[in-house]
Amino acid sequence: MKDSIIYYSVGALLYCPANSRSIADSVISERYGKKFSLALCLEDTISEQHLREAEDILLHSLNSIYQAHRSRDFYLPKIFIRGRTPEQLSRLAERMGDRLELLSGCIAPKFSMENADGYLSAIADINRASGHKIYLMPILESPDIVNLQSRYPVLYELKSKIDAFGDMILNIRVGGNDLCHMFGLRRHASQSIHGIRPVDSILSDILTVYGMDYVVSGPVWEYYRGAQWETGLRKELEEELLCGFVGKTVIHPNQIAPVNDMLRVPLKDLEDARAILHWDEGSDRLVSGSISRERMNEYKTHSNWAVRTLFLAEYYGTR
Repeated sequence: MKDSIIYYSVGALLYCPANSRSIADSVISERYGKKFSLALCLEDTISEQHLREAEDILLHSLNSIYQAHRSRDFYLPKIFIRGRTPEQLSRLAERMGDRLELLSGCIAPKFSMENADGYLSAIADINRASGHKIYLMPILESPDIVNLQSRYPVLYELKSKIDAFGDMILNIRVGGNDLCHMFGLRRHASQSIHGIRPVDSILSDILTVYGMDYVVSGPVWEYYRGAQWETGLRKELEEELLCGFVGKTVIHPNQIAPVNDMLRVPLKDLEDARAILHWDEGSDRLVSGSISRERMNEYKTHSNWAVRTLFLAEYYGTR
């Protein structure tokens, strides 16, 4: 779904290991600013033998944030839990009690034909126990979408399953590192993932299948210091915005500001979007020069772009 500003509001999604003992204090003190989302990860960032301990730390962190927010005002990001299995997410939701009201959603890694029904069923059960909407964000990164013989049937079958729970799906996410790993590839800070042709082909197919109905977020960027890291991030974001991605998985607070800046809408785009959406449909002409007289605006072919542009401008502002 992409007919409301909520679907465009995840933005920079900061991944944090769920066993971080400092994350609650960082949120309460607004250390990372006031425009990001937070994913507490129980998957690849946590070793198996420390998983139960990480779950306990995660619940303690949520309790600290919950108690603090009852007594003082601070920016509360959208908080998501990235689990390993549907059963784990259901178990954690049961243990949260009142703290469940902090949760914006759950993230389903390696979303595939084998686990899709389980994750979708779990999020439906969690919503029945919650007083507010809790979303699911599936991550498409499993081997069955790499194989060309299975990619298209799998992508469409997964979409059919997701569509049945469409109002509970916030974003579709993609696993850039997992997909690169399958080919044994890794980009440098001066290179974009969209230059890795086999991986870019998969990302393009995901956008083709899901992008007309759902907001699809861009893959993780690994670099946060050193030469060219921010230039490379901005270049990749520019390419992704052009193709239809909105938002980005980030792994360091340094990345939050550049992502938010790139999500801001050029003022000329906002002016044209407003003109298109306020078109006089009774006019004898459905085409006109842009506000700046630099390009053509056409009511019938640019209206979807205009809606998306207004949502982004409302949430992220203009540049």
